[in-house]
Formats: sequence, structure tokens, C-alpha cells
Amino acid sequence: MKILRAAVIFALFATPALAQTPNVNLIPELPSKTPEQIEQDKQLQREYRNSLRKIPDAKASNDPWGSVRSTDAPAAPRAKPKSKPRSASHQQ
Repeated sequence: MKILRAAVIFALFATPALAQTPNVNLIPELPSKTPEQIEQDKQLQREYRNSLRKIPDAKASNDPWGSVRSTDAPAAPRAKPKSKPRSASHQQ
């Protein structure tokens, strides 16, 4: 009787644990590509890379206010940090 009770208790604890396991297929059944499809993908990749080479590099500044601003910006004077007054405990 004790064995039956222990088996029932074990089964009660095991069922929620089994319900939490995900049902994931790690090896999906994907159709393989034909040699024509592989060649077509390679051709598309080549065309894409060639189209990227045709894009010119942006060398000129795209600053609409560049002619309005002066190139010699005056250097801002640096502010000195304010010295803290020493308290009586720190003076000797």
C-alpha cells in the first residue's frame, strides 16, 4: 500500500513537469534547393554586390549651413573651478 501511495504521489509531481517541456522540432524538414535555385541565388548575390559598388561614396559635406557659419570658431574661455572655503576642521 505504501508503494502504491508513493507511486501516485510521484505521478502527481511528474505530470506538471512533463507539461512544461516545449514541443520543439530541432530539425525542421525544409525542402532542399535544386542546383538551379542555388545558381539563381548566387547570381542574385553577385548582382547585389555589383549594385553596391556602383553607389558613389559621399565625400562632400551635406551641411546646408556650412557657407553661413564661419570656420574659425572662437575658443570659449575656460572657467576656473571655484575653490571651496576650507572648514575649521581642515585648517592647521
